[in-house]
Amino acid sequence: MTENIAYVRQTFVAQEPPPASATGAFAWARRNLFASITDSILSVVAIAVTVWFIYSSLDFLLFQAVWSGPDRTVCATVVQGGVQPEGWKGACWAYVGQWSTQFMVGSYPRDQLWRPIVVALLFVALLIPFLMPKAPRKGLNAILLLVVLPIIAYVLLLGGMFGLTHVETSLWGGLMVTLILSFVGIVVSLPFGILLAMGRRSNMPILKAACVGFIELIRGVPLITVLFMASVLLPLFLAPGTSFDKFLRALVGVSIFASAYMAEVIRGGLQAIPKGQYEGADSLGLNYFQKMTFIIMPQAIKLVIPGIVNTFIGMFKDTSLVSIINMYDLLGIVKASFGDAKWLTPVTPLTGLIFAGFVFWIFCFGMSRYSAFIERRLDRGHKR
Repeated sequence: MTENIAYVRQTFVAQEPPPASATGAFAWARRNLFASITDSILSVVAIAVTVWFIYSSLDFLLFQAVWSGPDRTVCATVVQGGVQPEGWKGACWAYVGQWSTQFMVGSYPRDQLWRPIVVALLFVALLIPFLMPKAPRKGLNAILLLVVLPIIAYVLLLGGMFGLTHVETSLWGGLMVTLILSFVGIVVSLPFGILLAMGRRSNMPILKAACVGFIELIRGVPLITVLFMASVLLPLFLAPGTSFDKFLRALVGVSIFASAYMAEVIRGGLQAIPKGQYEGADSLGLNYFQKMTFIIMPQAIKLVIPGIVNTFIGMFKDTSLVSIINMYDLLGIVKASFGDAKWLTPVTPLTGLIFAGFVFWIFCFGMSRYSAFIERRLDRGHKR
């Protein structure tokens, strides 16, 4: 019947685009930045400060920076004994270039630099596929990265065997020390943290008391104290004449400290698992270790990935505290370079600290972005 009614539309009207004033960058800015007089004033001030900061930073870091030169004269004004005009302010990247080898490996013998280079290449070659979720042979990759590579690195870097010249750990330094301490701390702290967290939740009083005491003792003192005790007090408990390498003491101190914090992160994940998951695992007839390995722990670790990565990032930055035991990581070498009379200028310390901060930021930001990627990939119903 309706087919004979002329004024009844037989098709839907095509959807019209939204008004031009309601879409695009202009509409977004008006809605978010200039919605009121107060918002407009604050937005203008914030934009002006941001533009000034970005321009000043680029001017110092790039536009007026010195990229090459033999000594301090290229980074000093005429009044300071250099060649730059009065009032010049720019980064002295020439100094960073001259000190780049020390920043990377410290005082490692220059004729043996191929050894840390080989270790670095092996580390990158094994780490990249390990971080790729779809890369094949994960088990073999993990064994090579976490077991075989540390052995190879120990033989190559320390030497004294297979015809390699022995290099004292006191000569190690720079980014190499930072990465070794961080890598060992991460590899050791995660499994030990899991064991400590499980022990703290155990029904065995002695085991629980021991884990609680260890965790609370380590978390109750700063890392500097732990490093000082590992370096100075630990040899007092060993037999007379026992040699204990200072770098190994730093590794032990950092690993112990990180394990205590990691235990609390894992414990938070275990407490977030619903009771029904435990009961479901028990109903399947699984024993304790099967239940924790296949049911509980994977869920707990997935829930606390941000906390785990946060602990890793904090540990990576805290490696700079090894200077308390006369070991020099990247930041320690940078600070030591300030005393070089060949490059002594007002802009040298700031340039070195900016360089060290940028390197630390690259690694920390990379860990943060990778953790976000893993969180999105493992999301299975917890997204809100």
